[in-house]
Amino acid sequence: MNVRNVRRGRYGSPQRQRGVSIVLLAVGLFMLLAFTALAVDGSNLYVARNELHNAADAGSLAGARMLYTADGSSVNADANQIATDAAMANDSQKEAVEVLSALRGHWSFATRTFTPNDSLDPVDLFGRTAEDLDSDPNFINAVEVVTARQQSQVAAFFGRIFGFEGYDVTARSVAYIGFAGNLRPEDVDQPIALCRQALVDPSGNYSCSVGRFIPEGDQTGGWTNFKHNHSGASSASELRSLVCGDGNPNELRFGENIATNNGQVNSAFGDLYDCWVEKTGKQSVWTLTLPVIDCDSGVAPSNPLIGAVTVNIVWMNDQANQIDQRAPQQMQLPPENSGGTSPGTWSHSSTSGVDRWNSFVNTFNLRKANGSMAHWNSQPQQSGWQQKSIYFLPSCSYHDPKGQTGGENFGILAQIPVLVD
Repeated sequence: MNVRNVRRGRYGSPQRQRGVSIVLLAVGLFMLLAFTALAVDGSNLYVARNELHNAADAGSLAGARMLYTADGSSVNADANQIATDAAMANDSQKEAVEVLSALRGHWSFATRTFTPNDSLDPVDLFGRTAEDLDSDPNFINAVEVVTARQQSQVAAFFGRIFGFEGYDVTARSVAYIGFAGNLRPEDVDQPIALCRQALVDPSGNYSCSVGRFIPEGDQTGGWTNFKHNHSGASSASELRSLVCGDGNPNELRFGENIATNNGQVNSAFGDLYDCWVEKTGKQSVWTLTLPVIDCDSGVAPSNPLIGAVTVNIVWMNDQANQIDQRAPQQMQLPPENSGGTSPGTWSHSSTSGVDRWNSFVNTFNLRKANGSMAHWNSQPQQSGWQQKSIYFLPSCSYHDPKGQTGGENFGILAQIPVLVD
């Protein structure tokens, strides 16, 4: 038997073995080249897409920030163009960013969807729950921007070997602007915090039709020094330094507690009263933006900050006696109210302070915590005419946006949007 022939028959000739090795080497080189192309071109695509995403984020945030006019009274028709310009101000690998679309519309957190809507009409925020507004496509609250590299494709390097001249890449971003939550320095005006419970109706919707006063019970409001991570009564000197000043000196963070006082601080109230008299002459409303806290367990020593609200201070009373001399005789009506003896004004000429006060209470719908009218009563503890009290009516008018998105609906849109998709 020829052993050499047997071995050749089993394993093939050396030439044949070399041929198989060349094929395997070629396949290996091809795979290596493919993985190299994937790594190099994939990394290049990743960089390009990140830059496109940054441009889309910049565009959607710029558009959402300017989604409403300065006073919040209407949707800004230029928001789409503002978003487009902000996105195109960026580049991707020194190539111009293309904007395929920049659209204002509605973002729903429940469905995680964006619905384009060109309407310029703002919806009524009052008497609406967050869930209700979330499902309303007519509530314009977001801007979507889609950026691309299509005219100037992302370059293919090793990919050219496989017939790819370049790659189309797109990126999408949605920015949402909701209600004021985080508050920037000086976004609120006075060291008074109002309770959510005094601003909503029995269904939990923000209501601007009922006036209240503080102090009244433990769920209307109290003093605050605006400090986080702090509790207990603030000193009178600390509160007085904030009265009629520049508002909160530091940022207030949504969801965190701020220090609160339940009770009267006489010297601070005296300063606030004097400031009110100086600014209004006791004849015009004093419009303030104040922080909103949750008072489910009462006011003090600290309460969670949940938003901001604009209110009209309609009266302040520093003494419970001498009602005939001290009860209001004339007062400007807030823009959203009507009535009185002349347009925009309530007045009453009776010499009886009780009559004037009760008419004033009826006009501004001032109520106590139990829902009864805050009329004068001969028993001070049951009367709406009380010493060192602040009477307010939540505003129904549009007003300047405040702070960063994140709060609940108390009628103030935020100024700073957040990315949601």
